[in-house]
Amino acid sequence: MPISSATRSAGARVRALAGYIAGAARVLASGSAGAEKLTIIVGGMEKQIYLPAALTSALGYFKDEGLDVELINSRAGVEAENELLAGAVQGVVGFYDHTIDLQAKGKFLTSVVQFSQAPGEVQMVAAKYADQIKSPADFKGRTLGVTGLGSSTDFLTRYLAYRGGLKPGDYTLLPVGAGNTFIAAMKQDQIQSGMTTEPTVGQLIKTGTAKILVDMRTPEATRAALGGPYPATSFYVQSAWLDSHPQEAQKLANAFVRTMRFIASHSADEISDKMPKDYYVGDKALYIQGLAEGKAQFTPDGRMPADGPETVLKVLQAFSKNVQGKTIDLSKTYTTVFVDNAARTLGN
Repeated sequence: MPISSATRSAGARVRALAGYIAGAARVLASGSAGAEKLTIIVGGMEKQIYLPAALTSALGYFKDEGLDVELINSRAGVEAENELLAGAVQGVVGFYDHTIDLQAKGKFLTSVVQFSQAPGEVQMVAAKYADQIKSPADFKGRTLGVTGLGSSTDFLTRYLAYRGGLKPGDYTLLPVGAGNTFIAAMKQDQIQSGMTTEPTVGQLIKTGTAKILVDMRTPEATRAALGGPYPATSFYVQSAWLDSHPQEAQKLANAFVRTMRFIASHSADEISDKMPKDYYVGDKALYIQGLAEGKAQFTPDGRMPADGPETVLKVLQAFSKNVQGKTIDLSKTYTTVFVDNAARTLGN
């Protein structure tokens, strides 16, 4: 018997309803309505400057927001930035200055949560050169270690040299990464000075391999070194992704703001207890000491510090031919909307 059009229409409606129910069941099973798996790349997860990323995961705050977040480690911030631009990841935990540098190249990134108000970086000098390199002015003729060319350590090192009265050709920058590769480069005299973070700083000092030349682990020390507040570690995304995924961005902001509040209200010992044990590099006491000395770098609420973007732009304009002469719209490099929403949700 031929099937009537009414019967066919009813069957279509039944199949559509079944499809809707199946889809709804998958959403409920995933635990997050409309959420997708998110991948965030970190410019060196073991570095204390990027501690909020792993801490948020350890505290379970991503899961509390119904998010399935995978954190991927990278050697340097510039590598993380490239992965983001290639669309391989949805977000980066890296330095805010990349949003300005890339806007000058016609690419738009937006910082959603600001983790730090100081770089947390330290310019170290090999112990055997400590009596010769007493300020950035003494970088002339030296090889200086950075995590990667085009990285934030590259930017900051060049600015310190600029403030010391040097030109780019007066010194050499060598990408040596961080941790063991940085330490090895200094011990083998491949670099005479270099910029790194905790826990590498503590290891270098404890072994007598190097001494501190310029300390940027606190807002006060950063003002002295750079002339103003320097918002550094942040969570940033491609601006186009942010426009099309505001719900995911808000959930991430909620999780990260909770973490910043946790850091502000807990001691270095308590925070360290939550971190993966391999981050201690075999010396938990030294890890705790470094965190205690640098904890002031972190913002208490995820907000961009006042005048911070202006300082970063000033630093980049001093030496970067890429940024010099370009019109940079700082209002497009960061947003406070999601952090403000998180504060209202979590309670001030």
